[in-house]
Amino acid sequence: MSLRLATFNVENLLTRFDFTGYRNQLRQDRVIKLFEVSNEGTYQQLEQARVIASTDDTRQMTALAIADADADILCLQEIDNMAALQAFEYGYLYRMVGNGYRQKYLVEGNDSRGIDVAVLMRQETRDGQKIELRDIKSHAMVTYREFDLFDEEIGKTNRLDDKIFKRDCLELDLRIGGVPMTLYVVHFKSMGNPREGLDGRQSTLPIRRAEARAVRRIIENRFGAGHTASKNFVICGDMNDYQERVDVIGRRGTGYRFEHQDEAESALDVFSKDGFAENVVRRREPLDRWTLYHSRGPEEQWLCQLDYLWLSPALAATNAKRVPEIIRHGQPYRTIFPPGQQVERYPRTGWDRPKASDHCPVVMTLDLL
Repeated sequence: MSLRLATFNVENLLTRFDFTGYRNQLRQDRVIKLFEVSNEGTYQQLEQARVIASTDDTRQMTALAIADADADILCLQEIDNMAALQAFEYGYLYRMVGNGYRQKYLVEGNDSRGIDVAVLMRQETRDGQKIELRDIKSHAMVTYREFDLFDEEIGKTNRLDDKIFKRDCLELDLRIGGVPMTLYVVHFKSMGNPREGLDGRQSTLPIRRAEARAVRRIIENRFGAGHTASKNFVICGDMNDYQERVDVIGRRGTGYRFEHQDEAESALDVFSKDGFAENVVRRREPLDRWTLYHSRGPEEQWLCQLDYLWLSPALAATNAKRVPEIIRHGQPYRTIFPPGQQVERYPRTGWDRPKASDHCPVVMTLDLL
């Protein structure tokens, strides 16, 4: 019996317009900056037109990426609300995959922009095994005090009674053909701006590390510390951190070379350091593990993995010969692919946009015992 499981950050699946860019230049879209806008009313009209004009192509590509993943269970990040998810499914996803995802779950979390994690599930796997939800639980309200995770580094940006998860850790207790499996769907703190001499990744690392520790604590509380290795669980989502990256060195006119390097520390060491869970994407070749292309010009560009399926030791052992797939057809043309990895882009893909998302779906077929 097998299950096909995927995670995908769909990038701002919203039902509302964000007009804050009129007063905050950092939130203003780059195309609006090309024009002189005399008042807020005009700005709002232009912003509405811009978003509506670009969204149709974007969401067609998002749906194509999901269709290519062809998952029985799909863990999503950056969903505005259930209404947004339903509208996307009806208007776009249904045209790609048919009436496949009857079960939809979303719980409002802590994100200041209102983006949440969500899960779409078929009623049955492709093998005809029933997918059954036994329980669903949000951990959005857990605080640093409650889990005793407050320290000096956290104290620089947070208070003792602040919530640990900047979005949520959504726990789903499932039965797949009667076999138990638990999903933990997360979207960790994003990499922010440089602070106190640290780059955006390093300055926000303590928050993500606390989130990872909290996820581990939740799992250990559920199954008992020391008893998690034999359980079927998967930690899914956009974790906004990486343990390795591929530096892209060069320019369009001169060509590129690619250098793999390991990071000295990562929030995700909480999962990997003692074999608590396995990042199965590392079963792929080192230059072929990336799910996002980062660039701030020719001097700062790299490929890295931000999207994860962390398998429990039991699931990892059962699926020792399985390798996850990364769906990259929705990447924009500016993304620089290492040799041999190039893919055919979806129709109407742009240099930078439209695109399916800045992230790539990660999907894996899992055998369940």
